[in-house]
Amino acid sequence: MQYSEIKQLIINMFGNEVILKEDTTSPQHSITVPTDRLLEIAQFLHVQSQLYFDFLSCITAIDNGAETGTIEVIYNFTSIPYQHNFTLKVEVERGDLEKNRLPKVPSLTPIWRTADWHEREAYDLVGIEFVGHPDLRRILLPSDWQGHPLRKDYQEQEIYHGIKVKY
Repeated sequence: MQYSEIKQLIINMFGNEVILKEDTTSPQHSITVPTDRLLEIAQFLHVQSQLYFDFLSCITAIDNGAETGTIEVIYNFTSIPYQHNFTLKVEVERGDLEKNRLPKVPSLTPIWRTADWHEREAYDLVGIEFVGHPDLRRILLPSDWQGHPLRKDYQEQEIYHGIKVKY
């Protein structure tokens, strides 16, 4: 199934207003949907018989910087039996790390178990709270690490447990 057909099935189910942005300029076309609709759209992609996206192959996040004030979370879905792929995005405000307010996105772990580690990685490196995640904690960095290294405003620690980490 092609991108345009998958997009049309989403529109038929949820309406045209569910697509906030569409990117057809890159080789990997994508749509951006509202964060509060992510869970139901993802569930649709999983259970709709023509789509059956049985594999959440990747979740990644991009900090668009303080100028735009947003972070994008990108989901790559694959249907193994139908051999088609689809990319879905949500865009959230960056939050305020100094006040310990991370951006919030619903967890997709109830639909795809593979979301568990992908979401933990995005939490660890970009600082996104996945609401409903069963065990949201750091996965790559030590549990007491300060900050989220893939944020554009990340400041490296000088010293970590007596070890000089910034040269």
